[in-house]
Amino acid sequence: MVKRTGYAHPRYAESLSEFGHPIHLAGCEGWLVSRDVPGSSSRDAIGTYPVFLCEDWLALEPALQALSAELVTVTVVADPFGEWTPELLQVAFPDLARPYDEHVVLDMSRPIEESVTRHHRKCSRQALRDVRVQIWESSVPESFLTQWLALHRTLMSRHEIRGLRAFSARAFAQQLTIPGVVVARAEVGGTPVGAQIWMVDGDVARGHVLALSDEGYRLGAGYALYWSAFEHFSSRVRWCDIGGVPLADDGSAGGLKWFKRGWSTEVRTAWLCGRVLQRAAYAELVASSKDPQTAFFPAYRTGL
Repeated sequence: MVKRTGYAHPRYAESLSEFGHPIHLAGCEGWLVSRDVPGSSSRDAIGTYPVFLCEDWLALEPALQALSAELVTVTVVADPFGEWTPELLQVAFPDLARPYDEHVVLDMSRPIEESVTRHHRKCSRQALRDVRVQIWESSVPESFLTQWLALHRTLMSRHEIRGLRAFSARAFAQQLTIPGVVVARAEVGGTPVGAQIWMVDGDVARGHVLALSDEGYRLGAGYALYWSAFEHFSSRVRWCDIGGVPLADDGSAGGLKWFKRGWSTEVRTAWLCGRVLQRAAYAELVASSKDPQTAFFPAYRTGL
C-alpha cells in the first residue's frame, strides 16, 4: 500500500472541509472539494489547493465521468510534478487545459550554495546571525499553533488574503498533524518572528505557507527560514517546490516573483484544467450569471 503524506494525505483534503465536502476519487487516488453553487441547487468541485495530486492520471478521466450526476463542473490546477502529459489532461478536461503558472523549483541533488543567487546567500547569512531557526518534522508541538496563527494574521493583513487561500485556525490545526508536515520557526530571544510550513510527499517538499511578524520582515527572517529548510531537506528529498508565480512578466507578482526565483534552479508549469459534467445545467447557470461572456471557468462563478 502506498504511504500518502503531505498534500496527498486524506487529512489534507479533510482540512479544507469548511470550504466544501471532500470527494475521494478512488480510481485515481486524487481528492476534490465540492461546493454549493450560490443561487442554485447545483454543486461543482475544485481540486485541493494549491495543486491537485493524483496517483494514476490515466484513471482520472473515468473517475471524473463517474461524478456527472453529482457535479456541474470540476476545476483543478494539475500538480507540476504529476506524471501527466498535456494530451492526457486534454482528454480528462476537454473544456479547459492550459498552462497556468510556473512553480519555482530547487533541485536538491545540487549543492545549495551553487543554486541560490549571491544576493540570497548573503541575506541568509545576515538573517541567521540575528534569528535562530528550529525545525520540527512530523511532530509539531501543540503550542506552535497559537504562535503560527498570530504570524499568519500579519500575512493575511499585509496581502489581503481571503477565502480558501487564507485557510482557518481549524484547517491549520489539522494540517499540522498530517504525516509529512515539516515546520521551520524563526525566533529572537524566544519570541517567534516567522515560520514556514512545508508538506512533503514522495521526493518533493512543497512550501505551503510562510508568515512573518513585522520584526521578522525587518530582520529578513524569510531568508533564514528558506535557507534552514533547504539544509534540512538536502538529504531527504530530490525537489523543493517553492511555489507558483504568474506566467506573464507583467509585474503583478512584483518582488515575490524575484524572491522565489532567487532560490531556484528551474521552473515547472502547472496547468489549469476544467471540465463540464452537466451541459444543460452549466448553460442555464451561465445564462443567469453576471457575465455570461467571460473567459473565466466556470463562467457562472464570475464575481462570486
